[in-house]
Amino acid sequence: MLLPKTNIQDKLDLERSKNKNLESETLAQVFKILEKDEFHRARIGNEILASKEMPENDFIFDLLDSSKIFHINDIKNICIDYRLRFLNSKYFKGEIPTEVISKIKSLEKSHNTQLKGFKIIAPSKLFKLEDKDDPLLFAPIGNGYFYLIHQWGNDLHPLRKILMWPFKNVVNLGLVVLLISFLLTLLVPEGLFSKSSSATEFWIIYFFMFKCLASVVIFYGFALGKNFNPAIWNSKYFNA
Repeated sequence: MLLPKTNIQDKLDLERSKNKNLESETLAQVFKILEKDEFHRARIGNEILASKEMPENDFIFDLLDSSKIFHINDIKNICIDYRLRFLNSKYFKGEIPTEVISKIKSLEKSHNTQLKGFKIIAPSKLFKLEDKDDPLLFAPIGNGYFYLIHQWGNDLHPLRKILMWPFKNVVNLGLVVLLISFLLTLLVPEGLFSKSSSATEFWIIYFFMFKCLASVVIFYGFALGKNFNPAIWNSKYFNA
């Protein structure tokens, strides 16, 4: 039986539901953001532009679909779990479907504004070459909230979260190296290095396997400039 592919929007919905804040409280916060007076908006906008942070958009609160509003913490958690990046759309090298342009035009017309500051969730490779995985396009609302405009492409591999688990932190990676070393040691034929097998010989071989595998992992990590998921989810650098 084939495993279903992973839809990142569904995972974002699930991550948001784990939040202790009620949806009504979240909407109330978003409403306050969108109800700021123009002078206040201009002052904050200038500060944001000066510090080169993400801008906010003038959405009309009553026209927003609450199911498409996500906080930066929910986005961060999903990106870390699935080793994805959340970057400005200018870094995206994949193809933008015409449907995305149509949705943006429709939103701009209904909200009487020009959207800006687009950001995309996608695997790292999509920010330097084309692929078919699962990009999601967001526009910032402000105060750490983002509005999901469109999702396109194919869903992620159903085992991606498991496969990316070792790269969440050094503890996870160490446990995986220990486990693989143990399995490799079990594959070594008994009596290969001596006429009689013993626990001491087993643990010596295990230590040797661990040292070799750890060396390969460390060399690979340093040689290719790899880092753990929490360090790269919003990094624009290739070797982050």
